Amino acid sequence: MAGFDDRKKGQEGKFAHDQEMEFKVMVRRNKLLGNWAAELLGKTGDDAAAYAKEVIISDMEEKGDEDVFRKVRGDLDAANVEMSDHRIRRQMEELLAVARGQIAAGE
Repeated sequence: MAGFDDRKKGQEGKFAHDQEMEFKVMVRRNKLLGNWAAELLGKTGDDAAAYAKEVIISDMEEKGDEDVFRKVRGDLDAANVEMSDHRIRRQMEELLAVARGQIAAGE
């Protein structure tokens, strides 16, 4: 029975670690997306960093990516920046891969 309990604890630990890593990846992706969008919006320096934080925080509204997408889409629209939904979603996918690589590399 002890072997079963040890295995169960090991699996629970791995699950918790995987969830933590996924959270870090999503935060990194959202920061990268915020930086990308900030550049399109003409923001630099502290303004760009603050905007990236807004994008990160926007992900707390609901499960999934729609809250982040709506934030960026709305801000680009408000600034009259031409950008298709497809391009924003593609950028989100590309930056997710970048974020995974950065987190895996310990950056």
